[in-house]
Amino acid sequence: MENKNWGVKELLGLSGIYWQTCTLHAAVKLEIFTRIGDSGMRSSDLARIIEADDRGVETICNALTAMGLLMKDESSYYNSNEARKYLVKTSSEYIGHMIMHHHHLVDGWARLHEAVKSGRPVRKRVASDAEERESFLMGMFTLAMGIAPRLAAEIDLSERRHLLDLGGGPGTYAIHFCLKNPDLKATVFDLPQSRPFAEGTISRFGVADRVGFQPGDYLKDPISGSYDVAWLSHILHGEGPDSCDNILKKAVAAVKPGGLIFIHEFILDDSMAAPLFPAIFSLNMLIATSEGRSYSEGQLRDMLEKAGAKKVIRLDFRGPTDSGILRANV
Repeated sequence: MENKNWGVKELLGLSGIYWQTCTLHAAVKLEIFTRIGDSGMRSSDLARIIEADDRGVETICNALTAMGLLMKDESSYYNSNEARKYLVKTSSEYIGHMIMHHHHLVDGWARLHEAVKSGRPVRKRVASDAEERESFLMGMFTLAMGIAPRLAAEIDLSERRHLLDLGGGPGTYAIHFCLKNPDLKATVFDLPQSRPFAEGTISRFGVADRVGFQPGDYLKDPISGSYDVAWLSHILHGEGPDSCDNILKKAVAAVKPGGLIFIHEFILDDSMAAPLFPAIFSLNMLIATSEGRSYSEGQLRDMLEKAGAKKVIRLDFRGPTDSGILRANV
């Protein structure tokens, strides 16, 4: 665990950083960076285009300039290089969907104290709102795109023929495993609401002939088909230990003997108090779920072995938010 010196400046800076966070959220929601695009724009023209107040637009553009996301001359505002790369919708590296997902979480985080006192969620699950679900799914796609090609190159599935991407959302991992392995086909198993996003993404990558979608709830519904590898990325943290046991038993049962199962999760160390991101992420699950949490490597190992998996190892991989991968034999 990192030792940090917390003085008044540091504490107040942490306390008020949400001002900048909300400024970024509002700018993405209003599509300020996208509207400015590659050329400069006066704040009055921008206000007219996004149907907003002149004073409000000028004030937020000045704040974005102070943050270094916009630049300003005597008459106009311009996107910084980073804003053009990450915050303009037409960019292939756009991360606005993930930013909007964070925006949708703000109200719940403001009620964290209630969740801590009651032990119960204070916000609805993402699946119940179409706009939020789109931001969530496409945000997950953006994050997965940052690591899926690398993982597909590092994890050898050349001898495997059918992958189950359980709770796979838009199917990013299934797509990249299939792109890397020409003899592999995959099935994305997720809620029916995910189907349009998954099939659109699968089609865009040209693998619709090898990646299919099976609608279902992995907590309630059976998994059809026979597989020789199962991939579970960031689904266990949304559930309590008993539900995780059931999910893993179902996944192991769907994989033929000799197959593999992978778990990709935010993994805590055995103290349960580090690394920082998985520890903070557990609070996100406290806010939004009845039993979800981050798990330690030891807990995940025990779950896999309880489900009947063998030879559990942790791969030499560390994601940008301290995610890790466990592999086990079936």
